[in-house]
Amino acid sequence: MSEQILKKDTNPITTGVIWKQILIFFFPILIGAFFQQLYNTFDAAVVGKFAGKEALASVGGSSGQILNFIFSFFMGLSTGATVIIAQHYGAKEDRKVDDALHTAYTFALVGGILLGIIGIIVARPFLLLLKTPSNLLDSSTTYVRILMGGLVLTLIYNIGSGILRAIGDSKRPLYILMVCCSVNVVLDLIFVWALHLGVLGAAIATDISQGISALLITWLLMKKTVGMRLSFHKLHMNPRMLGRILKIGLPTAIAGSMFSVSNMIVQSTLNSRGVDVIAAWTAYGRIDGLWWMINQAFSVSITTFVGQNFGAGKWNRIKKATGEVLAMEIVTAIFLGGLVLLNAPTLLQIFTQDQHVIDIGITMSRDIAPFYWVFAISEILGATLRAENYVMVSTITNILGICIYRIIWVKFLVPRASVPTILYCYPISWSICSIIILIYFIYRQRRIRSAYHLPSE
Repeated sequence: MSEQILKKDTNPITTGVIWKQILIFFFPILIGAFFQQLYNTFDAAVVGKFAGKEALASVGGSSGQILNFIFSFFMGLSTGATVIIAQHYGAKEDRKVDDALHTAYTFALVGGILLGIIGIIVARPFLLLLKTPSNLLDSSTTYVRILMGGLVLTLIYNIGSGILRAIGDSKRPLYILMVCCSVNVVLDLIFVWALHLGVLGAAIATDISQGISALLITWLLMKKTVGMRLSFHKLHMNPRMLGRILKIGLPTAIAGSMFSVSNMIVQSTLNSRGVDVIAAWTAYGRIDGLWWMINQAFSVSITTFVGQNFGAGKWNRIKKATGEVLAMEIVTAIFLGGLVLLNAPTLLQIFTQDQHVIDIGITMSRDIAPFYWVFAISEILGATLRAENYVMVSTITNILGICIYRIIWVKFLVPRASVPTILYCYPISWSICSIIILIYFIYRQRRIRSAYHLPSE
């Protein structure tokens, strides 16, 4: 096994300057998240400009919510692998790192194929359940089914990049995304603009790009990663290791997917408001994605940092890093929210020239963007708890504070309200979750330190 694992003080995440190591790890993840977001954003921009607002609503709208649910769920599962590998890597337990690597990759391969098939079968019933307008149903079904056919590719990339990040490598997943995003841009122009394939072309372009990313991440794990080596001959699912991965990953997946479930409920309400509202929500969702990719980058950074230092038993580094990352994300959220508010008209014109759609999107930005910072509290503290093996409270909080609350809001409290009133459920639910997680975090930290006998440095 590599000296990177075996030598005591060569791992900068467990020994280096905290804020510097966080930012060194954070920026590649952020740039990578930007390119990941660019997949969907460029699809929307090309489809909206060259195929019309109905096509734009088809690649967003209900189909977008279903896909976000699926991908959010598997991103959560990959977090389980990230945490377990980070803990063993920090503790320099090389055999357990190897076991977790092969178990996680096998799970991604088998689970992606099986659930992709299920997704293809249930795509249309789910779109009907979400009250997708009849003029969008066929194209939305096509888009979802093609992307579900490539689900295994997406899951392999996400699990693989999570494994690399767990050992402190956030740069190479970025390089892969840069390459694949460039491919996706070229294919979008060929399939949608040149060949006039519309929604079908956008979906095929995304699948091909995700396939390339899956192949590249697999190659890195097999041939080019110091300290671990993926081998197809060693693929297996160790029940005990898989159980540990799922113990963290499954609650995280459920917690993350609650956002998508609640968004689907909101989407079903907005669908009854017509194509213009759906198109505006789709366009604003791409802008809103800028914040969520930053949020996710901070979350992944603190998860890996805390996971490795938890494995190494370095309690003070965990405590200090959590405070520093929380402060950084809150400041970033306030700044970005202001930028979105000031530039919403210009940003929305990237996706559509329809002035009514733009006006609706501007209103949406005013209801949501100023409150990004509120959710930062829940995200960072929840990520720290996950890396310390405590996941259930954040899962339950998201089920109650995000999903259940939003259902009650849109279905019972304001079922026939205006679009702005419907969207108030977002900042309110973020506030509920952050308050609960903050109280629990303060309560739990001393008990975690005592239970795991974590010393001060």
